Amino acid sequence: MTTQTLGLEQNLYDYLLSISLREPEILTQLRQETAQHPVGRMQIAPEQGQFLALLVQLLGAKKTLEIGVFTGYSSLVVALALPSDGKVVACDISEEFTAIARRYWHQAGVADKIGLHIAPALDTLDWLLATGERETFDFAFIDADKSNYDAYYERSLELVRSGGVIAIDNVLWSGRVADPQVQDNRTKRIRAFNQKLHQDQRVSLSVIAIADGLTLALKK
Repeated sequence: MTTQTLGLEQNLYDYLLSISLREPEILTQLRQETAQHPVGRMQIAPEQGQFLALLVQLLGAKKTLEIGVFTGYSSLVVALALPSDGKVVACDISEEFTAIARRYWHQAGVADKIGLHIAPALDTLDWLLATGERETFDFAFIDADKSNYDAYYERSLELVRSGGVIAIDNVLWSGRVADPQVQDNRTKRIRAFNQKLHQDQRVSLSVIAIADGLTLALKK
């Protein structure tokens, strides 16, 4: 995991931010607080957050799905990009982490846009499918436990409409996926997931070398 784009020298990364990042102060505050957290490395990079917001705006999205909230940066950046009647359905299992998220959602005035479900994400996704939410989402962001990436993707593919986008984080995994000497379980699962999506004709695909690697899958 990384909180900035892989492979860029620090001076070039700083320049990239200086000529592109338009981060609202509330997001800066959240990012800085999360950086002090013991597992703050799980936070997405600010340039990635801005990219997600742009995707949501390009899609004209009104209803989005988030699998993995942590301290709420990605859900906040998406909620801020949505129209006033937009909604984020957010899935996480941690009351501790999402308490930080809730605080910032309220401060930003978007708490009413975000419905947080504290439960195993697969349970929430299956409940959404069972209650008639199939093909009603415009956008989904997957950034949770890697062992369930394939299951999260399959559920998201059912929930997202044709023409909607699923974004999946950490697909370059700090470069470990490209190192054949690395054979731990999480790395192998991400490799297998990446290979599966490369062959998946249900979507149009692009892998973006931003932050820790971001796959974009456009549902056909």
